[in-house]
Amino acid sequence: MANQVTGLGTSWNLPNYAGELFSADATQTPLLSMTGGLSGGRQTDNFEFPTAVLYDYPEANQPEISEQASATAPGAEMAVRQQEANVVQIHQEVIDLSYVALSNLHRMSGLNTAGQKPAYEDEKLFQLQHKLIKVARDVEHSFINGSFQKAGNANQANKTRGLLELTRQHTHIEADRAPLNADILRQLYRDMAGAGAYFNNMVMFLSAYQKQQLTEIYASQMGARITECRSVGGVNITQVETDFFNMGIVWNRFVPADTVLIADVAHIAPVFQVVPGKGVLFTEELAKTGASEKIQLFGQIGLAHGAGFLHGSISGLQANNER
Repeated sequence: MANQVTGLGTSWNLPNYAGELFSADATQTPLLSMTGGLSGGRQTDNFEFPTAVLYDYPEANQPEISEQASATAPGAEMAVRQQEANVVQIHQEVIDLSYVALSNLHRMSGLNTAGQKPAYEDEKLFQLQHKLIKVARDVEHSFINGSFQKAGNANQANKTRGLLELTRQHTHIEADRAPLNADILRQLYRDMAGAGAYFNNMVMFLSAYQKQQLTEIYASQMGARITECRSVGGVNITQVETDFFNMGIVWNRFVPADTVLIADVAHIAPVFQVVPGKGVLFTEELAKTGASEKIQLFGQIGLAHGAGFLHGSISGLQANNER
């Protein structure tokens, strides 16, 4: 696996090769893509932004008010509202390419055969695209796994709250290393219904192992219909209908192996803080000190996740490395 270069990129530490480019790392960011991507979402001019304003109703009961009692109005009772908030976090990346490295575009290392072309034609463009995908990966990871931290001074970083931390405060089941099964899924659906979830656009995100477990549960235990084509084998569960909602099923590499997350994506959006005159996710040249191009990519991004009771999760499931 190739390493990362720290500092100045030169024609020696950034060799170019012939052949097709591949990366074994996860580049798909399904949650971010579903909710607007790096070019969509909402904007803010405050690093802290509201995610929900919550209020409750008293427990439903049958009134018992006599005619005599109704002649005197009861004491006033009013609902109190409570605001929940999240923060944007800084994403900052820098590339620094020497003029010599930019000049040696067609100098190739490794195995070369007559007529072959380099894997990429523009070093700066390749590095910027790489940084954009890195930011998208970091955003996806943060939106799922992020731990909330609100900065109290300039030396402390803002960190956006992810959905798993949010659900642990609201609707969450600890599986205690049990395998994913129909009973624990039904319990999560019930708990979410009881918590008041709206069920507008439900999506389950889960790791590769839990995705296979889910397919096995619904295909074998609940009689999933197999395709009538006799030349195709296997089952892939991509949608589930429950007693309370229909739900899409999405494999997500950034969900921990022992975890299942159910999110109402109708109430989720990335939030970008605008830098006046520059935008929300932008590149700019940094001060030049010699024969190199030094460029930074900068953005401030957080997760608008809505009310916590809209979502749910299971963690501590048996994972494939425990068998």
